[in-house]
Amino acid sequence: MVSARLLFMGTGDITLPAFLSLLESDYEIVGLVTQPDKPVGRKQVLTPPRIKEIALESEIPVWQPEKARDKGFLAEMEALEPDVIIVMAYGQILTQRLIDIPKIAIINVHASLLPLYRGASCIQGPIADGHEATGVTIMHVVRELDAGDIILQQETPISVDDTGGSVHDRLAEMTPATLLDALELLVTEKATRTPQVEEKSTYAPKLLRDHGKLDFTRSAVEIERLIRAYHPWPSTYTTFVDKKDKTRRLKVFPPTLVLAQSDLEEGALSSDGEFLQIGCGESSAISLTVVQPEGSKMMSAADFLKGNPF
Repeated sequence: MVSARLLFMGTGDITLPAFLSLLESDYEIVGLVTQPDKPVGRKQVLTPPRIKEIALESEIPVWQPEKARDKGFLAEMEALEPDVIIVMAYGQILTQRLIDIPKIAIINVHASLLPLYRGASCIQGPIADGHEATGVTIMHVVRELDAGDIILQQETPISVDDTGGSVHDRLAEMTPATLLDALELLVTEKATRTPQVEEKSTYAPKLLRDHGKLDFTRSAVEIERLIRAYHPWPSTYTTFVDKKDKTRRLKVFPPTLVLAQSDLEEGALSSDGEFLQIGCGESSAISLTVVQPEGSKMMSAADFLKGNPF
């Protein structure tokens, strides 16, 4: 195994298998750059990213700049003299000064088959849009978002019951082998560069909670995919009127069933006592199996219907 000095920049849980694999390798990890600790939970307890805890346990220096463009931070990164900088789910825009620091390359691990789904919701996008596959891309970093030349890609199929969560976990587990292969190619100067085809690029914007509100003018097939794609984040929901004529939010969870033909109007609710059916576009309907009323716990649709008949 060839060796090199690596600086890792990442925050999310998807980074953990990759970071752990680097710690177990012959590469020298000169530091971790991650996001600042954030308040978590109802009590807003200041909590560090898990990757920070792992780094400190392994005696790896950690930086948590509020802004990665800070001149003092950049000077410290230059002093580290890394051969390769690895960026994965970091969450900040990088300056050209930082991009120019490593001796060999600065690379990004992106959770889609670029040029498809550049941006933050790259895992959810292919599921919601009905793609049969997604994957991991290792690419060179440039100033333009996720637009650098590709070094390696690894593909995985998307099954009919995959969720955003299951694909996230599978991509996380796929990354170490692909990343280590890319690093070896870079360090031994055998890596190829494949430019992305701009005409085929698509963008996947950052998701917010309100993006999970279901639009029942869309077909049941589209809505079923969206429910899976947005599970567990940002999750999907609709609203219902309870027995006190109060409008409340109803979170929706997979699995759901698609009814190709239905007489229900778009957004209309009905039930057979076991499943909650909602009319969708194209004269279709979706049948919900697991829900969570606002202010209550997750439950089966049958249990929900006991107190809220439709």
